[in-house]
Amino acid sequence: MKKIFPLLISALILSSCASNTKLMQVGNYDKVIHKTTKKLMKKPNAKFAAEMDRAYQLANERDLERITYLQREDNPDFYGEVMTRYSALKMRQSKVRTVTPLNVDGKTYQYDYIDYDAKIIEFKNKAADEHFRIGKMLLEAPKTKMDFREAHYNLLRARELGGNKFPDIDKMIHDAYMMGISRVLVVPVADENAPVTRLDLESLITFDPSGLKGSEWIEYHFINPTNGVNYDYDVVVNIHAIETSPDNETEERNEFKKKSAIEFDYYKDASGNVMKDTAGNDIKLYKDVEATMIKTHKEKTASIRGEVVVIDRTGANEITSMPVAFSSNHKFENDSYEVIGKSEAIPSTELAKTQMKELPFPSEAELIKVCLEKAQPVVRDAVYNSSQQYIK
Repeated sequence: MKKIFPLLISALILSSCASNTKLMQVGNYDKVIHKTTKKLMKKPNAKFAAEMDRAYQLANERDLERITYLQREDNPDFYGEVMTRYSALKMRQSKVRTVTPLNVDGKTYQYDYIDYDAKIIEFKNKAADEHFRIGKMLLEAPKTKMDFREAHYNLLRARELGGNKFPDIDKMIHDAYMMGISRVLVVPVADENAPVTRLDLESLITFDPSGLKGSEWIEYHFINPTNGVNYDYDVVVNIHAIETSPDNETEERNEFKKKSAIEFDYYKDASGNVMKDTAGNDIKLYKDVEATMIKTHKEKTASIRGEVVVIDRTGANEITSMPVAFSSNHKFENDSYEVIGKSEAIPSTELAKTQMKELPFPSEAELIKVCLEKAQPVVRDAVYNSSQQYIK
């Protein structure tokens, strides 16, 4: 056991080294620094110290080279990246300072402290100013809703980086968002050959719209238009046909026959005397009992067929989507049982069916209502799928 333990420790170190080597090869230097500093905090180790040092030098070299290039180019689009890379240098420095200065196997690992805060603040402010400039420009001279949305994102970033240094930025963010939203009116309609009450028709779209938010920029309104709202799209839920079948009732008869366990006659001789068995008991002759079980089956169906179409109001009011078809079916079924004759003749498993109650046929209105309820999630999915494809 004393020999196995050192071998196990060696195997774990070799495994860790192999993993760090792969991370170094793909340039994931910060992961190597995280792992090695974590090990070195527990116990100094020459291998881990060397790996940390190598990763630290290469990571800093990569960031500083990129910063130098971007600063020479002086493109406002990259102010945010420069700030991010200076922040990475600061965090990386803080990480290695948790284990340095470190002396292991006669070698000392120690790094000069560099204050990156001034550069981080400088480029943070530059990035904030640039995002504000772009957001303000797009908000003041938009060409499409996409410009408002881009303005919203830039103004949010400006506030995140610059705090409240920009006047009226909260109002600008709100205005950009409200102007960038696509407002959708979901309207249920029915063809003439689809008899349905207005209330039932509206129930078809009484679902939670929260799940329809494929985008934060789509706002759904249902049934009744809101005054003063300019809608960009109509989503028309059109019922083309509602069909119900006639009442269908069928009967099925099953005959049963068996020896009774309770009904009997006495076996008599030619003189009419009751005969007895060898034990002196009267000999009984059990009767045959018969019964008929009548099964009544009732069935009535309803079905709905329709489609969902997206209409773009921002253009020439043309249909912009291929119709998404939907359908829903509902079947009423009821079985009831009646016994004619001696119920004793019927097996208990079959006789238990007589406890099932006979139900009256539902009205067409009741069937349609249930069918509409079942159609609701189908319609919701159709509205969602259409919105994902065609609403911008």
